[in-house]
Amino acid sequence: FNFIKMKKKILILAGGYSKERDISIKTAKSVYNQIKKDFKCKILDPKKDFIKDIRKFRPNVIFNALHGRYGEDGYIQMILENEKIKYTHSGVKASSICINKLISKEIFLKTKILTPSYIVLKDNLRNDYNKIFSITKKKLNFPVVVKPINEGSSVGVYICNKNNFKKNLKKLNNESEVLVEKYIPGREIQVAIMGKRKLGAIELVPRRQFYDYKAKYSKSAKTKHILPVDLPKKKLAEIENIALKVHKITGCR
Repeated sequence: FNFIKMKKKILILAGGYSKERDISIKTAKSVYNQIKKDFKCKILDPKKDFIKDIRKFRPNVIFNALHGRYGEDGYIQMILENEKIKYTHSGVKASSICINKLISKEIFLKTKILTPSYIVLKDNLRNDYNKIFSITKKKLNFPVVVKPINEGSSVGVYICNKNNFKKNLKKLNNESEVLVEKYIPGREIQVAIMGKRKLGAIELVPRRQFYDYKAKYSKSAKTKHILPVDLPKKKLAEIENIALKVHKITGCR
């Protein structure tokens, strides 16, 4: 008998409803081009009846290329768990913890991982900008960083001084909660972790004020990606061990 080896089917979820929709689609196209020779794959933008589309395609695994809310916050993960479909990246609990900066920070404080001092602004405080300014100056002093509680890719993140604090804060009026953190200057070093393995570190050197959305995804921003990271071995090992600890305590895969 001649047996035809069937290619495994991979469904790539991309697009969605978050503010990172465009970059999610770019991610999916890049993944598709890398794996299309070895797998039967297609890209699906999850709309109202996307469960039917998933069931029809019957994938062996789903590659989750969704970014931000509904893609990285446990929402899509819960749906896929209910459908008993294997998927990439972290699960429901870890995703919901890691997308939420406030929950993450509370975990870091309890486990003695350094994180910037902060205050949280709720809806009822949002319009009293003079009061917020006074509280921020007293508790944190300037400069500070303001950001939504649960966005990714630096969406809605602003580094603020006394002069532009209120202006930038008003840009986040639609958020139910806003995080204000003490600004900590320094180098941008990221560590990749998979399971229990430390895969290495990379340094990002943006030409912009910080490693924001454009610095992350636009070639015109000309962000430098430096490998290997120029640090003493002991300091680099310390950074990688912190990343591994965070990975473990948040339950990431």
